[in-house]
Amino acid sequence: MVNIGNEWDTLLKEEWDKPYYKNLREVLKREYQGCEVYPDKNDIFNALRYTSYSDVKAVILGQDPYHQPEQAHGLCFSVKRGVQPPPSLMNIFRELQQDVGVTPPNHGELTDWAKQGVLLLNTVLTVRRSAANSHKNRGWELLTDRVIELLNKRGNTAFILWGNNAKQKASLLTNINNTVITGSHPSPLSANKGGFFGGRYFSRVNAFLRERGIKEIEWSINQ
Repeated sequence: MVNIGNEWDTLLKEEWDKPYYKNLREVLKREYQGCEVYPDKNDIFNALRYTSYSDVKAVILGQDPYHQPEQAHGLCFSVKRGVQPPPSLMNIFRELQQDVGVTPPNHGELTDWAKQGVLLLNTVLTVRRSAANSHKNRGWELLTDRVIELLNKRGNTAFILWGNNAKQKASLLTNINNTVITGSHPSPLSANKGGFFGGRYFSRVNAFLRERGIKEIEWSINQ
């Protein structure tokens, strides 16, 4: 039984008994026993643990976790302190500075955002070492789609969709009381072709929240 420790337990309780999730659990048992899989089993649901349903103000959607050692810890694009920020995260920090003037921190851990209501959700929550998308189409997408649907229904949420995988979720976002902000993926290959830098994602989220009388996100990150 999954124990997240907040409202998500009640909202998602029916998912844990569905055939897709039972099958996914069996896959994960084999994978964690026979392969090197990220993140650590205790970190898989960190995005939901850090940001309860009622606290979500914005969602940043990632694809699947970083697939190199010590990087993934359950929050999309984030790495633990002491780990070199990957190129995608460095590009996010560059855009952050250009947009709202925040000096990049000396680490890549984004828990400060999560604690303020930014749900840092990958659409697939696990990955095998050095094998991007290795756990795609195993069942995770059904669970994370449910999370997105619940937030869409609630409204007053800003969704940031970077890259084609994230943009495919736009069809789930039908509530006019939300806003959807899109851009190219921040990976160097995509970002340097154009369509990521200059998107002003962070100031646009805060403008949306401000219009609705919701406390804005403080995007600066503690050193």
